[in-house]
Amino acid sequence: MSYWQAKLYGHDSLSLSIHFPRPPRVRTLTKPQRLVVLAMAVKRSPKRLKYSTPRFTKDGGLLYVEADSSGADSWKLEPIVDLLKQGAVGVIPTDTLYAIVCDLNNPLAIERLRRIKNIEASKPLSILCHSFRDIDTYTTGFPRGDSQGHANIFRAVKHCLPGPYTFILTASKELPKQCIRNKTAAAKYAVRKNVGVRMPDDAICQAILEKTDAPLISTSVKCPKENEWLIDPVVIADMYGPEGLDFVVDGGVRVADPSTVVDMTVMPPKIIRQGKGPKLNWMVAEDDNESDAVYEANLVVASAT
Repeated sequence: MSYWQAKLYGHDSLSLSIHFPRPPRVRTLTKPQRLVVLAMAVKRSPKRLKYSTPRFTKDGGLLYVEADSSGADSWKLEPIVDLLKQGAVGVIPTDTLYAIVCDLNNPLAIERLRRIKNIEASKPLSILCHSFRDIDTYTTGFPRGDSQGHANIFRAVKHCLPGPYTFILTASKELPKQCIRNKTAAAKYAVRKNVGVRMPDDAICQAILEKTDAPLISTSVKCPKENEWLIDPVVIADMYGPEGLDFVVDGGVRVADPSTVVDMTVMPPKIIRQGKGPKLNWMVAEDDNESDAVYEANLVVASAT
């Protein structure tokens, strides 16, 4: 029986030894004074797990989990799922970039996510879904064709999901109001309430979504000053940890290639941002038509991973 030790930085005298059937890998970070590096969560007392402060732990600790990109060690993700259900805000990988996520049904967690990322309340957020059932629950769904000659886009979408696309759909009443624009001063845009939907083809992301059994609120991870994608989880932990981040799931360094954003509220579906997902024959490229729909869709692009 082997063991590993978890040490809380800033408390040299604290050392915990916990026995596991097999030893998880722990990645060494370059700035240990700012992070707590764990391969999986140490069992904490109920008082420490009670979510009543702006940070998940009173001392500002950050849980760092290194997971295999194949999803072979998904058992490591159980503590992450528990934290999300209790209101934590953290970072997980997708099939494109890393995303800051939180529980869809936790208003306080959504507010914290906005504060950490410095997103205004008027800006929409995207959601990460595990299945088409989730999409049908929180949106009005994909166009399915009708007697007027409109194509059944849903059949085509099934062939590219899971995949590197963000589809903009009309939100249903089940989607919390904090996820869509609800404080805009422009009255003419107040009626339309759209949301970006992702179903990433990533084993780690899908394992977390399956275990939480509900979509996650999501926004992209960028460097606040340079406005560039952050693709290294160690850098993300170092930069956003002090801002209130509770955990980071390390699935390896990503490539700075975001998802392709497609507006499904117009016919034919229009590409708002060309990314990793290729343009398909039922999509059209964005033109210079600055309609209300295009304006609304461009707002969603900012949060899409």
